[in-house]
Amino acid sequence: MKTYEGRRTIDGLIVTVDGQPLSEHYEIKRFTNYGFEWTYEGESPRQLAFAILYDYLGDRERAIALSEPFMRAVVANFDNDWTLTGAEIDDFLRAKTAA
Repeated sequence: MKTYEGRRTIDGLIVTVDGQPLSEHYEIKRFTNYGFEWTYEGESPRQLAFAILYDYLGDRERAIALSEPFMRAVVANFDNDWTLTGAEIDDFLRAKTAA
């Protein structure tokens, strides 16, 4: 199961999936030109939400459709440094399906 991590460093933000850099996936969908961000609601946190969902699901349309609710429910609530597991993403997906 995949593990996503984000950290704020003196050199900027670092986001990884299983220890490797996570792509913004701008070639699929661009919400911002400013890269990833978290701890609030906005375009850069939505880009992170989309990138995580696209990486995890491999489904462009579903990742786009879920990016805003995922950003509001999960990404906007991250601490400065965070870890997100595939199980936690599955929990979000189950909750959205049940809603």
